[in-house]
Amino acid sequence: MGVRDRVPDAQPRRTKAAVTAADTAPRTVAEPPAEPADASRPTRRSTHVVTLDDVARHAQVSPQTVSRSIRAPDQVSVHTLERVRRSITATGYVPNLAASNLASNRSMTVAAIVPDVSASVFADALHGLEEVLAPSGYHLFIGSTGYRPDHEEDLVRAFLGRRPDGFFIVGTTHTDRTTRMLRESRVPTVETWEMSETPIDSLVGFSNRDAARAVVRYAADRGYRHPTFAGSLQTGDFRAARRRDAFVEAVPELFPGEAVRVVDSGTQKVDLDTGRLLLHMARSLHPETDVLMFASDVFAAGAILEADRRGIRIPEDLAVTGFGDFELARHLLPTLTTVSVPNRRIGTVAGTVLLDRMSGRTSDVSIVDLDFSIVARESA
Repeated sequence: MGVRDRVPDAQPRRTKAAVTAADTAPRTVAEPPAEPADASRPTRRSTHVVTLDDVARHAQVSPQTVSRSIRAPDQVSVHTLERVRRSITATGYVPNLAASNLASNRSMTVAAIVPDVSASVFADALHGLEEVLAPSGYHLFIGSTGYRPDHEEDLVRAFLGRRPDGFFIVGTTHTDRTTRMLRESRVPTVETWEMSETPIDSLVGFSNRDAARAVVRYAADRGYRHPTFAGSLQTGDFRAARRRDAFVEAVPELFPGEAVRVVDSGTQKVDLDTGRLLLHMARSLHPETDVLMFASDVFAAGAILEADRRGIRIPEDLAVTGFGDFELARHLLPTLTTVSVPNRRIGTVAGTVLLDRMSGRTSDVSIVDLDFSIVARESA
């Protein structure tokens, strides 16, 4: 925030000159004496704004090299880049990125849109994404949809107004307007956490359908006979819906003659309290359930905590599985059996795909399936 000149609380009093008898002399105003200059107070004229030339002189390089170090650090030697960065720090220089972006037609930003920034799986991916992009001078704009497709659309529209060089988006199901905006923008885009036959652009993820089928098969192999699927399936979490659909398909095949049980909490949030609610619903509606398969580790964690409070033994009375391998999964008592996906690697691979596209090294669309694994722990 700039320093503003201080305005006195009261205006100086004006004094009138004496009026002649004829009352025809012009009226004059005596000006107040000028205040002595305060040498310790910076003024707009006396304040020196650090320029790119100042940084160049400090680093003993050309202004063009400083500019290139800011706009395209990958095109500058490591030694020179470090010297320029030290000089930027020493001089306090703040680059005018708006002017630089207009000149280069690059914003050096990537828009990252995730369902929930507080979830460890998405945080891991964002760290991986930044790990790849930051050395090349890119910064992230991060938006959280709250599992709302309409809010995702608003975020895409707002970010496009800032002219990002790329998009990282969780999921492959969007509103028609979101899909159209992204395709028409021609901004390199990587969708993640899913596989699709019709991606907007590039795709880095895994098959939620195959992963859900794998955990149902795991339950069958462990000898469970009455599985129930539980989730909050009307929140815009389309990946959870695909897991539910895969469960519905797999049960008749792997549990012949068994009823297909699905417990849906409706529009409840993805949080621990909803997990507690889902446990209560499953026990009330389907008391025969011997393995409760949750659409997310968050729900499974809430259920395990509630089971302990109610004296339900996990897995002796009821086995529990999750999905995602959130950090909490390995710290619960009992530890949570779940589906693990390469969260951080999704971010690093997506970052590499974006970097290749944004730098012009390739124009090819990439489809990368990173697969998943079942992590067998104590809960099932």
